Amino acid sequence: MLGICRGRRKFLAASLTILFVPAVTWIYLFAGSFEDGKPVSLSPLESQPHSPRYTASSLEVRVREVEEENRALRKQLSLAQARGPAHRRANHSKTYSMEEGTGDSESLRAGIVAGNSSECGQQPVVEKCETIHVAIVCAGYNASRDVVTLVKSVLFHRRNPLHFHLIADAIAKQILATLFQTWMVPAVRIDFYDADELKSEVSWIPNKHYSGIYGLMKLVLTKTLPSNLERVIVLDTDITFATDIAELWAVFHKFKGQQVLGLVENQSDWYLGNLWKNHRPWPALGRGYNTGVILLLLDKLRKMKWEQMWRLTAERELMSMLSTSLADQDIFNAVIKQNPFLVYQLPCFWNVQLSDHTRSEQCYRDVSDLKVIHWNSPKKLRVKNKHVEFFRNLYLTFLEYDGNLLRRELFGCPSEADVNSENLQKQLSELDEDDLCYEFRRERFTVHRTHLYFLHYEYEPAADNTDVTLVAQLSMDRLQMLEAICKHWEGPISLALYLSDAEAQQFLRYAQGSEVLMSRHNVGYHIVYKEGQFYPVNLLRNVAMKHISTPYMFLSDIDFLPMYGLYEYLRKSVIQLDLANTKKALIVPAFETLRYRLSFPKSKAELLSMLDMGTLFTFRYHVWTKGHAPTNFAKWRTATTPYRVEWEADFEPYVVVRKDCPEYDRRFVGFGWNKVAHIMELDAQEYEFTVLPNAYMIHMPHAPSFDITKFRSNKQYRICLKTLKEEFQQDMSRHYGFAALKYLTAENNS
Repeated sequence: MLGICRGRRKFLAASLTILFVPAVTWIYLFAGSFEDGKPVSLSPLESQPHSPRYTASSLEVRVREVEEENRALRKQLSLAQARGPAHRRANHSKTYSMEEGTGDSESLRAGIVAGNSSECGQQPVVEKCETIHVAIVCAGYNASRDVVTLVKSVLFHRRNPLHFHLIADAIAKQILATLFQTWMVPAVRIDFYDADELKSEVSWIPNKHYSGIYGLMKLVLTKTLPSNLERVIVLDTDITFATDIAELWAVFHKFKGQQVLGLVENQSDWYLGNLWKNHRPWPALGRGYNTGVILLLLDKLRKMKWEQMWRLTAERELMSMLSTSLADQDIFNAVIKQNPFLVYQLPCFWNVQLSDHTRSEQCYRDVSDLKVIHWNSPKKLRVKNKHVEFFRNLYLTFLEYDGNLLRRELFGCPSEADVNSENLQKQLSELDEDDLCYEFRRERFTVHRTHLYFLHYEYEPAADNTDVTLVAQLSMDRLQMLEAICKHWEGPISLALYLSDAEAQQFLRYAQGSEVLMSRHNVGYHIVYKEGQFYPVNLLRNVAMKHISTPYMFLSDIDFLPMYGLYEYLRKSVIQLDLANTKKALIVPAFETLRYRLSFPKSKAELLSMLDMGTLFTFRYHVWTKGHAPTNFAKWRTATTPYRVEWEADFEPYVVVRKDCPEYDRRFVGFGWNKVAHIMELDAQEYEFTVLPNAYMIHMPHAPSFDITKFRSNKQYRICLKTLKEEFQQDMSRHYGFAALKYLTAENNS
């Protein structure tokens, strides 16, 4: 291959003669193949190492040596055609190339040659355990969902440790901090930077773009990110990776001279100013550059006084433009227009832009060419594009991909010590795997990936500080109850949903298609992702309880419909019974119907009539009387004032309590004793149980859950539940002392 380097000039001169190019190509390819004894690929496209196999026909196994050799030969043959871009750039008609990126017009030829991946020059590589830094600006509920899909696509292909720098508002930080903490992906570090503190840096810039003020924050990354961070890849949230991000990180090695920004040319005619009459975009070099993917050399930018540079440019242009249309992208382009030497132009496959009227089709001829897909149209997945169906399917693959599968160790790369992970491993190692109840015990320590506030949430605190949140948990088979509950309860709701990644997207589509659910912004939907074989009912309850915004909560179940007006009735009861200053648990009596279609009673009198007619029953009277018998339904029928009842064995009423009440015990999963244990602990903490005389809730019929079926059919399941009950009672005795002995006695007598 040394002959390639020595004969470069002669070869290039000969290739200028178009008639001889094909002949020279064939001769050279075959000569190279016979000389080295290696086969030569005649594909017109460059092979891309590590490209994913999306379809059976799209990718074949390629040999790296042949790949490098073929690329070198094709680049040399195309050099003659690449000598004209300087002229084309002046006429605003840059072509999209599948080849390597270029620098500014002065060093165009040098940039192309430097970009060649041949044996003439050392191919820049990323060290095996080198950390790749990625910065993302994220604000709000929707952007937080988008970030997850982006991160999944990066994690799927990555082979290096990652350090994400998230510039986030308070909402996104709460959501993503919990998500990554519970995701526990090895060799991934997350740092947050307060986006709200940065608003003053860019709030003086009027911006018409839908991203709002957060769309300008990439301008201040040199100031925001740590001063010792030298380089970073900056990504929009609507990006999907189709390759290892290390390939993009390696491009930093190709920057020359004063090149400090790596950008892909804009793939629309926006900056050419010919989209409509009187269209007047910000100044840009040719078509301009898209800032959905940026490589920033932070250390050099700081030395160049980047802050001063972009501010002066923005102030000057705003005098005539008045506002930005494309947020930070307009200002980046205005700076580049004045200082073209700052840019290293990335190949366009590093930012395939799927906006309307895009020219992105010129970036790829095969699926193996794809590197990064950018959904930069406000229409997102509904954008018009000839190949949008393929791109949409690729995006949906990561959207619905099981994030638990991305908890992969990077072998050979030591991870930073994680206290939570170490404690978890220690707890699991102390369990006996030969124990027949091992799976039950293990579930108690399982960390479930959790995405808080999956949909937009708004809550205005009540002025009188008496507000009550309905708390419940559900799985996919109970989604149909959501609309009915929202119609019966107008107050805030906190729901924990146990779903897979794919089911979470089904839920999202269901919710977005429901006028009832979309009209309610005071419902917090918290996704707890599926893992393990049991339904973690008490974990779900704890998640929903932990994220309420009110001083009181109504601990319900998803199969119950509260009476109309219960929300306001409970708020009045909270004041009447001085719940703020006393340890009380207010009981809402529970009833049930066996009818799927029920004319819901609008008053206590109507409910009593239906009870007498056999349309309604006290809850579980025929299968589990002890669960609600202490409520004393006979007394409730005629009661007009609240009355106190005493705890009894197996009591499990639905109660209203202060938000500081104890959590549910996580050892109880699936069916059995999950509420009983919680009520027992409330009693141990000396809560007073008070029945509300004019409140009620009705259980609606449904098919038996999978867990109750296991309880009924699996003897070992019942044995393990009995064992867990005994261990819980022993723990109660140790924790609460002599007062807790009554629970052991009551259990023995029941």
